[in-house]
Amino acid sequence: MPANAKPAGRIAFQGQLGAYSHLACRNARPEFEPLPCADFEEAFAAVAGGAADLGMIPIDNSVAGRVADIHHLLPHSGLHIVGEHFQPVHHHLLAVPGATLGGLRQVQSHIHALPQCRGFLRRHGLQAVVAADTAGAARDVAVRGDPTVGAIASSLAGEIYGLVSLAANIEDAANNTTRFVILAREPVVPPPNAGAVITSFVFRVRSVPAALYKAMGGFATNGVNMTKLESYMLQGRFEATQFYADVEGHPEERPLRLALEELQFFCRDLRILGVYPAHPYRADNLGAEAD
Repeated sequence: MPANAKPAGRIAFQGQLGAYSHLACRNARPEFEPLPCADFEEAFAAVAGGAADLGMIPIDNSVAGRVADIHHLLPHSGLHIVGEHFQPVHHHLLAVPGATLGGLRQVQSHIHALPQCRGFLRRHGLQAVVAADTAGAARDVAVRGDPTVGAIASSLAGEIYGLVSLAANIEDAANNTTRFVILAREPVVPPPNAGAVITSFVFRVRSVPAALYKAMGGFATNGVNMTKLESYMLQGRFEATQFYADVEGHPEERPLRLALEELQFFCRDLRILGVYPAHPYRADNLGAEAD
């Protein structure tokens, strides 16, 4: 956002300035002022309470899997998914100006970022130290000023905290990508036939034999592509399972409307979390993986 431009609003994210969620905010909604939050609950509350207009929340990562707690927080937040963003994760080895790769002894970062760069760390004999988050690790390195200690974080964190990048793109997996959902207090539903659309919802199946199999049948017979289906326990009870799903299509279009009607025969607590435009990343990178 240009320095003299007035923000369109505020967008909340979990983490400190320079976090990958902050980078996602900058890339997806550059016209919004970023609002860092200590945890996911605070980010959800900021949007629900009006302190922020939007929330940028990571939901899963191609390497680390789904982000803990989000599936429990989202259905009860009262918020709506109004968009999605796929953020490539390119880790940088950051250090104070004047430091060298050969002079580093220790590298700190988030517990998920360190194993994502295991090969690089091993090749250079660097000790990995777990920190609370990537941006916090970068800030700590800047404050300490120790040229033997580095941080794995985003290029944005280096920019914010005055660090230099000793090595870029040090992640082991070239396709390391995090999917974010963008939340708002009110739904913003695109009209039918306006382009590629994703519908997200949660449901619980009835306790009858083959209930999930039967519930999914309507999507197959109506030609609806389900791109994501995950289950998780409710309130720590093994017999209480909720499912989160993403499907391609609009609920007002006949194929998905019929599939959802059939789903309701075999489930309870069906709630649509959002109907929103599919991110272009899907067409460019996920087409070969579609069912």
